[in-house]
Amino acid sequence: MTVDAKDFKQAMRQCAGAVALVTVGAEHGKRTGLTVTSACSLSDSPPSLIVCVNRNASAHTRIREEGAFAINFLNEDHALLALTFSGQKGVNGDDRFAFGQWTRGTTGAPVLTDAVAAFDCVLAQEFETRTHSIFVGEVRDVSHSAMATPLVYLRSNFHTPREMREGVTIGDVDARHLSWTDFS
Repeated sequence: MTVDAKDFKQAMRQCAGAVALVTVGAEHGKRTGLTVTSACSLSDSPPSLIVCVNRNASAHTRIREEGAFAINFLNEDHALLALTFSGQKGVNGDDRFAFGQWTRGTTGAPVLTDAVAAFDCVLAQEFETRTHSIFVGEVRDVSHSAMATPLVYLRSNFHTPREMREGVTIGDVDARHLSWTDFS
């Protein structure tokens, strides 16, 4: 049985995702990037992430050519930047970098200086599906801000996780009991 693409997209919109910019290009004039919610940690040994990129995206070919890219997780002040890199503001390619504060990472990839977390990666592996490639990036440099509030995409809108519960520690028996009963 095949699931309808529209139903699939609607269901995925119910799942919150961290908003990130995947950026590529060591040279001005050849930089590009895109907005994703498909980036996540793969391993800490070696430190690596994965990101899914549509093969029609301008960044797709550039990631292969450069062999490096950055994943910049956005903060609450970056909603317009996310829209710009998603193509919804009519700004393309290198012109997108006129917005935001950028530096050149260790690999040469553009890194957003005020990102919640930024991972400068070399392309380690690639897996292809029908429409997307899954890029595995080994992290060569990282920056982060514990004080920044992350930008989250949920139900076709940007949000911030303002109402988060206190952290639960593994050694706290009462907290473990509370957390298991919350989920059962």
